[in-house]
Amino acid sequence: MPQLPVVFEVGSIIALVAILVVDLLIVARRPHVPSLRESGAWVGVYVGLALVFAVLMLVFAGGDAAGQFVAGWLTEYSLSIDNLFVFVIIMARFSVPKAIQQEVLMLGIIIALVLRGVFILVGAQLIEDFTWIFYLFGAWLIWTAIQQLREDDDEEQQDSALVRLLRRRVRITDEFDGMKFRVTHDGARHFTPLLIVLIAIGTTDLLFALDSIPAIFGITESAFIVFTANVFALMGLRQLYFLLGGLLERLVYLKYGIALILAFIGVKLVLHALHENELPFVNGGEGFSWAPEIPTWVSLVVILVAMAGATGASLVRMRHDSTVGQR
Repeated sequence: MPQLPVVFEVGSIIALVAILVVDLLIVARRPHVPSLRESGAWVGVYVGLALVFAVLMLVFAGGDAAGQFVAGWLTEYSLSIDNLFVFVIIMARFSVPKAIQQEVLMLGIIIALVLRGVFILVGAQLIEDFTWIFYLFGAWLIWTAIQQLREDDDEEQQDSALVRLLRRRVRITDEFDGMKFRVTHDGARHFTPLLIVLIAIGTTDLLFALDSIPAIFGITESAFIVFTANVFALMGLRQLYFLLGGLLERLVYLKYGIALILAFIGVKLVLHALHENELPFVNGGEGFSWAPEIPTWVSLVVILVAMAGATGASLVRMRHDSTVGQR
């Protein structure tokens, strides 16, 4: 595990919190539907910040830590794109007005960061105390990859149990009232659909975290790198939502790229668990010398090839379908 200077870690966390606060203030002061040009510019800014941070990691902690961050960031970014499909469904299902979608997504991302932060702390402690947890992480990711391939594209997203419970137990209006959570209706206090939307986004991301957090721990065991990679992946997600728009539904092969990444990291975790084996009932508690340790650069290449291949194949399919449709 790479050793990072404490000053660098503390300074990075302060800087990231400051960026998130500024972003939140900008959205709160000027709620609007961003144009494609604006969204693209902000996505570029956040990608640029992530690359600058990778360079700083290289300077302060060396190439291994920088490589782990880049691989982890790309993994989280690619898996976070999968979140956007669900966000589109949630926004459409609850008829969220476009004027407040930026603010809703920003609050949802903050909720996601808090939940993921808790997951990361728990995961880091489990890894430190129980190395055999990599067996479970690896098996879970391989199973998730298989489920990703079997998933029906036309299957509707189901509301979580918590959302269904709230619908039955809590008085909720049919209309939004800006970013207000509660309004007075017929002399009684009611929640607005905003509450349901944020809970739906938060609980959905929690489910995605069950896949993404074990995946990035397959690349690095540093909780700091895991957390910063998650922050940088989620920070530009709001702008990416408006930039891609309807294009998301047309990236038909994206799920195969994501499945490949999850399966690869799952196998990597299992191999690592075998190499470091401490389970007394497996090989007498001794590690398997034949189990290779896959280096970070291989993970990086697999992630880039999987996402580039899936995106490129989807674009070719789109062009083919468009050509056929014009005939």
